Amino acid sequence: MKALITGVCGFIGSHLAAHLLSKGWEVAGIDDLSTGRVENVTLSLGHPKFKLAIDTVSNELVMDRLVSECDVIFHLAAAVGVKLIVDDPIRTIETNIDGTQAVLRAAKRYRKKVLIASTSEVYGKSGNLPFHEDDDSVFGPTTRPRWSYAVSKSIDEFLGLAYYRQLGLPVVIFRLFNTVGPRQTGQYGMVVPRFVKQALSNLPLTVYGDGTHSRCFCNVSDVVQALDLLATKDSAVGQVFNIGSTEEVTIRRLAEMVLNQVCGKQLDAAGSTASLYEARIQYVSYEEAYGKDFEDMKRRVPDISKIFDLTGWKPQVSLQETLRGILSTEE
Repeated sequence: MKALITGVCGFIGSHLAAHLLSKGWEVAGIDDLSTGRVENVTLSLGHPKFKLAIDTVSNELVMDRLVSECDVIFHLAAAVGVKLIVDDPIRTIETNIDGTQAVLRAAKRYRKKVLIASTSEVYGKSGNLPFHEDDDSVFGPTTRPRWSYAVSKSIDEFLGLAYYRQLGLPVVIFRLFNTVGPRQTGQYGMVVPRFVKQALSNLPLTVYGDGTHSRCFCNVSDVVQALDLLATKDSAVGQVFNIGSTEEVTIRRLAEMVLNQVCGKQLDAAGSTASLYEARIQYVSYEEAYGKDFEDMKRRVPDISKIFDLTGWKPQVSLQETLRGILSTEE
């Protein structure tokens, strides 16, 4: 099999490339390095079955060649991260929608299968947990740029499924729920790498809000295995799948878990673990972190029964194991 990965120098793209190469795939990647880093694919660059194009997916000539030579496209290139979304909504909207349109047009020319990365953000403020793929979306008003990412990814989904229904293009949509692991950067608001960096630097861990918001963090090694399975299942075409862990944890508890991993000896010697947590955790309002009128979802939990029923996939790596793996590469 020959794969094309857009956004290959990003966190998930680089792990997917390494995984597919280990399975014997040939892998081509394209990345404009707006958020990705060549360092992420250092090991893949030495592989005889890997090639990299530093360019944007909007370059029709480059995309035409890459798409013509592949069997399946993993479209991961996107504007990601809450901070980037709030600071640069124009870039978020244009990158996500224009990029997906460019990929689909190239795929249509050669009838190639496309797997499009979407996000749990498309469920918006819905309280119908756990989130199922056919649930309604509930977004905030357009006056709050926070929702531009969710809406732009929803348009990506509509567009991909329209290419499937109207033109017969084999398209699969997958919605990711807080993927974490080595090489992820905290530059754009990702909470786990931010906590790890702060803990290792002996700085307070900044928790936004009151810390009671909860998420489910899935190890990137589990995620790329799910993508591999979906790419090779013909029955996945035309469908939408959640990919994530069901191990729910509050952000406050996540901070405590990171501190336990980094400062275990200090915690063992402390007269009161709770008091040490209080000394190392700093609460910051959402307004201070992201500006006025910022909204966030209280909980985000996936229903993963659909992908399990089709492929047998479920996460294998616990959050505790994931944190240990991240710290082992950072220390």
